[in-house]
Amino acid sequence: MRRPPRRQKDKKVDFGLKEKVAIITGGARGIGYADASALGAEGARIAINDLDAEAGATAVAALRAKGIDAECFAGDATDEATVKRLVDAIALRFGRVDILVNNAGIGVKPAYKVEEMPVEAWDKMINAHMRSTFLWSRAVIPHMRANGFGRIVSMCSMNFTGGGRPGVSHYAAAKAGILGLTQTMSKEVADDGITANAIAPGYVETELIAQFSPEMRNLITKQNPVGRMCHPDEVAALITFLCSTQAAFINGELICMDGGRRDFYWGN
Repeated sequence: MRRPPRRQKDKKVDFGLKEKVAIITGGARGIGYADASALGAEGARIAINDLDAEAGATAVAALRAKGIDAECFAGDATDEATVKRLVDAIALRFGRVDILVNNAGIGVKPAYKVEEMPVEAWDKMINAHMRSTFLWSRAVIPHMRANGFGRIVSMCSMNFTGGGRPGVSHYAAAKAGILGLTQTMSKEVADDGITANAIAPGYVETELIAQFSPEMRNLITKQNPVGRMCHPDEVAALITFLCSTQAAFINGELICMDGGRRDFYWGN
């Protein structure tokens, strides 16, 4: 399997993130942890939110071992009162809020066709992805406005950008809603020095993808022009740039990072 190319480390670009405070929802593992690590490496102070308090504490310990100032704020990312309480606690702990990475969400299994989907499954998916993105974004904007600086980056998906995949209409709809929220919000907050963008990764090497069968993994990599899956560090690199002072004029955008394969994968 092809590997990501090695990055040159001889030149350092100042992303202007030193002492900035970054919240990463769903930040205890996978893409979220990679985001936290990458932002922390640029000098940002990290607030991890995760429903799993134990996993959050483990992630924070790993970040601190790298010399990153980090804290876990465990709680339900879909509950209005909890989100407000956590954002207030983060602002109290760090003194400000500058960056929000909306990464919280759940997997798509079990899959349902629209006519078979329980309303409870629909609501759970919409809440986990779109509602959480709305609640956290709404809660941090006043803090960012007070700073005159803010970056909000939300996770979309090729399962939406690729035109939909059978069995995951609830997931695709949630991601489509996140893009609509992002693009509208970007116009509401731009005058305050805040940008809002979304990214749509393809398949990323995470614990969830590791559960795929060898046949499915082979199908995905074979059908992708790059010949492999995306790595969490690559997602984190893009998010770090979008959160930087260098990306001040990128606003309301959806950036796809799928290796050139935007549609879903055919096969069993």
